[in-house]
Amino acid sequence: MTKISRRTLGLIALGGLAAPSLVRAQAGPARNMSSFAMQHWQDHFGELGLGAIVADTTSRALHFWSGDGQTYRTYPTSVPISEELTKRGYTEIVRKKEGPSWTPTASMMERFPHYRPVGPGPDNPLGTHAMYLSWPAYLIHGTHDTRKIGRLSSDGCIGLYNEKIEELFGLCPVGTQVRII
Repeated sequence: MTKISRRTLGLIALGGLAAPSLVRAQAGPARNMSSFAMQHWQDHFGELGLGAIVADTTSRALHFWSGDGQTYRTYPTSVPISEELTKRGYTEIVRKKEGPSWTPTASMMERFPHYRPVGPGPDNPLGTHAMYLSWPAYLIHGTHDTRKIGRLSSDGCIGLYNEKIEELFGLCPVGTQVRII
């Protein structure tokens, strides 16, 4: 019978704990620890302008760069529930609203005839802040339902935790360029 010392047993256990991290590290440089795909504004825009946002629907992350390039933030998001509801391309923030009201779109009313408009407050699906894009009915907004973040759960919008949309709202002027990928 082979005798194993406590020290050897401890080293074996430590190696077993480290193995999942090593496997994740070998997955490649394209992803960081949070599984967000790394993005660089230069890959999407010719210049920063007033600021830039890349909303990555695959990794479910929103990347923000300030116009002066000094501020960079990454936020976990909710994304559209299906490809049919996902609009991709270039747009910009055309309006911002603290305490937005929500009105279901015509396509939502076809699918969910019981939907009714909701004013500002805890039952509002847009959360505490909304930034309207140049595409009608597409927004970057908050949500009171934190279970939606990190999931396919929206009808086309990009959703953030309320405290994160409040931060982003303060960083983004109207005219911030946006790309949804």
